[in-house]
Amino acid sequence: MPSKTQAQHNLMALVANDPAASKRLGIPQKVGKEFMQADKGRKFNQGGEMKESKAMMGKEIAFMKKKGAPKSMIKHEMAEAGMKKGGYASGGMPMVMKDGKKVPAFAADGQGKMKAGGMAKKMMGGGMAYSAGGYTRAADGIAKKGKTKGAQVRMMGGGKC
Repeated sequence: MPSKTQAQHNLMALVANDPAASKRLGIPQKVGKEFMQADKGRKFNQGGEMKESKAMMGKEIAFMKKKGAPKSMIKHEMAEAGMKKGGYASGGMPMVMKDGKKVPAFAADGQGKMKAGGMAKKMMGGGMAYSAGGYTRAADGIAKKGKTKGAQVRMMGGGKC
């Protein structure tokens, strides 16, 4: 089994080459030698840089577009970020043929469109679209969140002047 880290490699090298250290640490010399055999030719380099986040890359590209960077540079950055035109990972909205026309795949089954119903109709009436019931103007009398409770005034003398 190869060592996972440089520190583990160093420990196993110590154990493999020093019987006293092997006894003191409680690791058999045979185990140290096995690790050394598995580690032959391996290098324990420093880890690579952290990958830049997609959000940060998006901000960087937006900034470049805003400041008028060359299109080739923007195209390179987008390719590096794994972005393609259209916003879909596959390179665009999936389209299918329906009645001799290309339509988006989600609309081709007849389920993807709202025809005179659903949220669109509710919104056409103006105002909010409620799932059930109508428009409510006031709290229901039980609502407490966001309300300041007034302190009760207490008279020390029991109301006497």
